[in-house]
Amino acid sequence: MQAPEPARIIDTPLAPLHQQAGAKMGEWFGCALPDDFGDWQREYWFAHKSVALLDKNYRCCLSFAGPDRVRYLNAILTNNIKDLPPAHGNASLLLNPQGRILAEIETYALPESLFCVSYAMIRERLIETLDKYIIMDDVTLTDETQRFGTLALEGPAAASTVIELTGVDLNALADLARQDARVGTIPCTVIRRSPGKFVGAEFLVGRADLEAVWHALHEKTKIAGGGPVGYSALSALRLEQGIPWFGYDFSEKQIPHEAALENSHISYTKGCYTGQEIVERVRSRGQVNRRRVGLRFTGATTPSPGEILTSGGKEAGFVTRAVFAPALSSAIGMGYLRKENNEVGQQLEWQSGTATVTRFPIAET
Repeated sequence: MQAPEPARIIDTPLAPLHQQAGAKMGEWFGCALPDDFGDWQREYWFAHKSVALLDKNYRCCLSFAGPDRVRYLNAILTNNIKDLPPAHGNASLLLNPQGRILAEIETYALPESLFCVSYAMIRERLIETLDKYIIMDDVTLTDETQRFGTLALEGPAAASTVIELTGVDLNALADLARQDARVGTIPCTVIRRSPGKFVGAEFLVGRADLEAVWHALHEKTKIAGGGPVGYSALSALRLEQGIPWFGYDFSEKQIPHEAALENSHISYTKGCYTGQEIVERVRSRGQVNRRRVGLRFTGATTPSPGEILTSGGKEAGFVTRAVFAPALSSAIGMGYLRKENNEVGQQLEWQSGTATVTRFPIAET
């Protein structure tokens, strides 16, 4: 599997709706999605103080059916697919034989299939790679991307908003657990997803009903004092939460331990999978030459992606993503640092100021 396909930008199905609402559109995950709806800092505070409504239609959806589906996916993904409880999911990585990260994939156990979610920007190459591994297995791979859309609610009022809309109690679900429900008369699937300290939800909806569900969620979020949130604010929120983005903070340039995903995306007891030999070698060695870290910056500006970080005049690493975080009154970000420079509290320099290595989540340091 090569690098993500460049150039072609994929429109969210809700693009006309956002444009009518005055949203400024940008490119995120290879897709045209809202930068903001007029005031990104106001939107940022929705997620902190009330409820944020998100358009998450940068996804691709793949379904795997057939009697060998579990064995097949368990043999190529890094996490334990074999022991997934019904209606539950987990996050995995797809690695190449050299241990490099080709994709981040969530897998959900359904009664007659496994449902996988990844990124539309790598959909074609991902399908090609996954199909290549289907050799003697009785597995049918179906691209379901055009069938579904995804919306989300986050923030302190998200759980109460979801129960009003659907009757689903998010607090009774495990993270990445699914429950079928309805928004009014519209069928959907509610998935608990809690990226920060608040319980949140995603809504998996049929494409034909996506706009109607957006309007229903929008109305409820306004009543709760929130509203739609663009990706300028979401990027700041994810950096605060310490959640890396595929294609921004990790990609096929990294192996899992470099990307600091070894505890969240990998099972060490499940048996063999593609790239396991490299993962185990790094695990036994106990160290990598560079690693993803959280960063807090001083300076009059915010570092750009690729900004070089130095220590004592020598290059120590680089920034992957950075943004001003209103709650912290400073710029924060992520980057990769050499092992001699990545201890929490260590201070480095960049061209306009300093960068201090922080713990994850950055919001709690």
